[in-house]
Amino acid sequence: MTGYTPHLILLGMVIALFIWERVSPEAVDKLEDNLLVVLMVSLTLVSFGQVIARYGFNTGWSAALEFNMVTFSWLILVGMSYGIKRNSHLGVDILIKAVPKPIARWLAIFGAATGLVYGLILLDASWLQAVGIETRSGAIEYWSKMYKVNIGTEELRWPVWVQETFGVKDRVQRWIVLMILPISLALLSFRSIQAMIEIYRGDREMVIAGHEAEELVNENKDALKD
Repeated sequence: MTGYTPHLILLGMVIALFIWERVSPEAVDKLEDNLLVVLMVSLTLVSFGQVIARYGFNTGWSAALEFNMVTFSWLILVGMSYGIKRNSHLGVDILIKAVPKPIARWLAIFGAATGLVYGLILLDASWLQAVGIETRSGAIEYWSKMYKVNIGTEELRWPVWVQETFGVKDRVQRWIVLMILPISLALLSFRSIQAMIEIYRGDREMVIAGHEAEELVNENKDALKD
């Protein structure tokens, strides 16, 4: 795998997602929703099953802790871009609400732009050399190293039939577990660009969540009087 292969793969993935979303946005929404549901259900089932097995039968799955850590990490990383898409990230909007709308729009665009810069730095910080910052690190480089050394995880094991069928080692390759790092950061950058465009067009106000709780209180403020 050459140095730019992961970059090209991620770029192709983002372009494919963009086209797919333009053609069938409902399918993309369903895919993201189902992925998060699968992660949450898997995390819950394994945690609950481990408690039952440990305290009820004095046994358990030795890889349960590592599986839950990996699943929870995937849930967080996928949720970063999902939160921007759904406008559900928490944030402080006192300044945005206090300034005139034209200024508020540019502040919101700046907020989305910081998400883009954050994603790009963590994805591959080598581009910072163009502004005089000597660094070379990021998720792509780290994942590439894991792919080259091909070491396994601590406890996660492939089923025996997978080992025999595909001739893989017993431990799950660490690069498979870590592939969510560059993918999630690429999605974060992509969703941040989308948010910037939508805010500029006036299709949304900002990248953080609205005041659902405040609105709920205002809607029911007379309930106690009854």
